[in-house]
Amino acid sequence: MAYDFDLYVIGAGSGGVRAARFAAGFGAKVAVAESRYLGGTCVNVGCVPKKLLVYGAHFAEDFEQASGFGWSLDEAQFDWATLIANKDREINRLNGIYRNLLVNSGVTLHEGHAKIVDPHTVEINGERHTAKNILIATGGWPQIPEIPGHEHAISSNQAFFLKELPKRVLVVGGGYIAVEFAGIFHGLGAQTTLLYRGELFLRGFDGSVRKHLQEELTKRGMDLQFNADIERIDKQADGSLKVTLKDGRQLEADCVFYATGRRPMLDNLGLENTAVKLDQKGFVEVDDLYQTAEPSILALGDVIGRVQLTPVALAEGMAVARRLFKPEQYRPVDYKMIPTAVFSLPNIGTVGLTEEEAREAGHEVQIFESRFRPMKLTLTECQERTLMKLVVDAQTDKVLGCHMVGPEAGEIVQGLAIALKAGATKRHFDETIGVHPTAAEEFVTLRTPVGA
Repeated sequence: MAYDFDLYVIGAGSGGVRAARFAAGFGAKVAVAESRYLGGTCVNVGCVPKKLLVYGAHFAEDFEQASGFGWSLDEAQFDWATLIANKDREINRLNGIYRNLLVNSGVTLHEGHAKIVDPHTVEINGERHTAKNILIATGGWPQIPEIPGHEHAISSNQAFFLKELPKRVLVVGGGYIAVEFAGIFHGLGAQTTLLYRGELFLRGFDGSVRKHLQEELTKRGMDLQFNADIERIDKQADGSLKVTLKDGRQLEADCVFYATGRRPMLDNLGLENTAVKLDQKGFVEVDDLYQTAEPSILALGDVIGRVQLTPVALAEGMAVARRLFKPEQYRPVDYKMIPTAVFSLPNIGTVGLTEEEAREAGHEVQIFESRFRPMKLTLTECQERTLMKLVVDAQTDKVLGCHMVGPEAGEIVQGLAIALKAGATKRHFDETIGVHPTAAEEFVTLRTPVGA
């Protein structure tokens, strides 16, 4: 049978665009459907605008520390509307870049909501198109638990478009998004409370990292409340929100921001017309080749719920394009040693095993750890401390994990991720000459194991 397209991609986020562009580059006839915004979550309501807001929040510290270096500043004034307007302009520019990337690579762009009619047919804007392969790359969507008054809360999608900065913000959650937005609101001057139902935020990260960040955020005056959850939210006559916790306590806020999870975006996609199966959490089930139970339909990125990070979706998109249209270049995605950063204030950068994971896996470990005040702060009153940590296999000397909390942690750990991916040992670190004076050189001068 002759098909209209070799590959029809539903979703123009990071993974979908990467798969489409490279498939087209390999000679395939490709179309992409997008119903919202080009670039997906990351570009529009995720990593990119979030980091721009993090930069904005960090200026408060820079102004505060400037006097130690001889700068006299008038009282700094912050304008939320200016930040959001400039952010919007940059996102619009990136949308245009994504459009050009697709069109210039020969991909046909369909703007509208695509629905799968059968294993080889997609309907969009009243028209049907056939494809040998259909790729689902529709990503995720934030969800707010349906407690009484949940309609008064916002998610990250709305946070990027608030008309003004709330004076009192209650952030609910303990993952990346909650911790990052708590830092943004707090840094920009809002009275911020971070509420998490567990013992300590950032579950799955190294224990030293979690505790260190807790200490630093507390030092900065952020209100951290653990083992706490919301029972209901009531809107008051003056527009403020009264928040009742499950332990009976009541808090007042002008904004309640939920960051407690994301669901796969499969609304009205037509999966009932196929043999595609979902797992217990509602994510699309795929095999190691990103193929669903329907042989002609594939899925990748956040919608499959593996590692929900933009660079991972990019790698998956590349793998799909190569396997289908350039098999001699195909290589599977390696999910080990994936570096990641949390753009909290201070930042977190991490790659490899946590101390807890290494011990649980049966490794006899040596831990090398350092906490120090960054050089930039020595002329200021700021008492922030940086954490650097290496997890090493005592038998093989192999570095199993690298963790950092401090300025530019993501930038530093990206380079170290290459070393760990290549199988670096502690001896390699020890024999590497440091760049002086930098914080990064601490990773190659850690000599004495903790507790030794």
